Amino acid sequence: MFITLLAVTFLIALIVTFIVARIFQGAIGGILERIFADKISAAWQRYVTFAIYVVGISGGVRIWDLEKYISPHGPNEPQLVLNRDRWVLEVYRTIIETLQSTAWLLLVFFLITLVAYMILRIVTKATGQSEQSSSAAQPGNVASRS
Repeated sequence: MFITLLAVTFLIALIVTFIVARIFQGAIGGILERIFADKISAAWQRYVTFAIYVVGISGGVRIWDLEKYISPHGPNEPQLVLNRDRWVLEVYRTIIETLQSTAWLLLVFFLITLVAYMILRIVTKATGQSEQSSSAAQPGNVASRS
């Protein structure tokens, strides 16, 4: 029965992670294309998708929590039995933990990319202003003659 529970929680975590990855695929791709060049943004998008799967599945399938069904808690305590109520609880917990772990990963990703985007804008603005000031200081420039 434990092996069945492990397989079911893995499949549920995989399905939930697949849905989350598909929902955020466009947003992640757009952000990475804005920050990086085309070829490297595609590679980063594949890596972020891989990270979503790893974090989602490992967060949803909690091996250390499932061990309670194969080993007793203490010397005088009986082993837990997998009945219908425990199945429902484990399925619910798998869905919630998968969503929670992917949400944390995506939050960290979006925060890091927000900081990178702001740095990129500051650098672009600073280099753009310095190019404008250097072109205005040239003797042949119309703006510097008036």
